[in-house]
Amino acid sequence: MKQKQAKNSFTIYDDQTSGTVQIADEVITTIAALAATEADGVACLSGSITHDKAARAGERALSKGIRIVMEEGEVSVKANIIMRYGSSIPATTAKVQEKVRTAIETMTGFPVKNVDVNVVDVAVENAQAK
Repeated sequence: MKQKQAKNSFTIYDDQTSGTVQIADEVITTIAALAATEADGVACLSGSITHDKAARAGERALSKGIRIVMEEGEVSVKANIIMRYGSSIPATTAKVQEKVRTAIETMTGFPVKNVDVNVVDVAVENAQAK
């Protein structure tokens, strides 16, 4: 049984005698951000940095392009991505949806209702590096 405990965190009740486990919503946002940036064709998240630099900059810099909403025990995700020039938008966005859904469900146990992906820009500088 999963339910919202307090603002910005969610509690999982496995067994009343074992105690509780809380997951901050920032953790779910970071999981989604990391998964989204792993998809081939994604340069970075909107207002964010690349996946390679995320570890050094911290989770807040990475997750600016992700918004999550938890309703009735399900997670809804909105991801704003910047595509690499030359990548297939349909293929890349489908991969983002798959990776985000799988990562959140596997790591948190919360079902994902939907993953909406908005392509907000194309990174042209990456095309020149090829």
